[in-house]
Amino acid sequence: MDSRRAPRKATPAPGSVQRCKNAGAGYAFLSPWLLGFVLLTAFPMVASLYLAFTDYDLFRAPRWVGLDNFTALFEDRRFWASAKVTAVYVLVGTPIKLAASLAVALLLNLKQRGQGVYRSIFYAPSLIGASVSIAIVWKAMFIDGGIADQAQQLFGFPAGGWVGDPDKTMPMFILLAVWTFGAPTVIFLAGLKQVPTELYEAASVDGAGPVRKFWQITIPMLSPVLFFNLLLETIGAFQVFGSAFIISGGTGGPADSTLFYTLYLYIRGFAQFDMGYASAMAWVLVAVVGVITAILFKTSNAWVHYSGDNR
Repeated sequence: MDSRRAPRKATPAPGSVQRCKNAGAGYAFLSPWLLGFVLLTAFPMVASLYLAFTDYDLFRAPRWVGLDNFTALFEDRRFWASAKVTAVYVLVGTPIKLAASLAVALLLNLKQRGQGVYRSIFYAPSLIGASVSIAIVWKAMFIDGGIADQAQQLFGFPAGGWVGDPDKTMPMFILLAVWTFGAPTVIFLAGLKQVPTELYEAASVDGAGPVRKFWQITIPMLSPVLFFNLLLETIGAFQVFGSAFIISGGTGGPADSTLFYTLYLYIRGFAQFDMGYASAMAWVLVAVVGVITAILFKTSNAWVHYSGDNR
């Protein structure tokens, strides 16, 4: 009889088997999201990065051209026009929208009857503000002979629609953005609920008025929420497209006054079939938004105060 024994097979510990089963179940539940991320986000981003360095018109195979698309951007007059329109919209519209949102949040934070009804009414425009139907209605309001035109005539202003006037199109878009202040208002309102009432009571004892309380208590305590809203609204302002497409008819007129960056990107990619150029524009936008986001985070250390921060 052979005294040698056959090697025993290693058996996994029961705990490790259970962990493997749990991990498999977890990945199975995550698989729809992972598949969607790869097919709808990651792959298109990688493909657009490649196309940004090619000449591609959707009908022929991409032809590598290196940095030619990026060089052409800086020589394109309409590119700079779209960048200017978008910059004005971001720099002017975003602060006005945030100021209006904070003002409404302060009003809704007051104790009064029917608070829930008022909050629902103010939030409602945000649910439908970005839809195509609202953009169509907004355009009808501001065309020649529309409600806005009739209202301005009552105050002695000359007739003429805002849609066809290059000097009035940007105020019209900013008004549309401000009209959809519901989402940041809800966030501001949630932040106001977290401000300790003891701070206001102590300030009242010291003789502080409403203005002093606002600047020395409300704003510092709301600074994290303000930073969050500023970040989201700034990024969102760079991406405005639907309303610009509907109101301008997809042309960016009159005189390129509604030629937002994303609209011009759409025109070059899907109207002129210059997908390589459009991909280069998309990555320039990604870079600009990334730099601005990094600047906002860097400068937030000077004015954003978190609870328990001893700086």
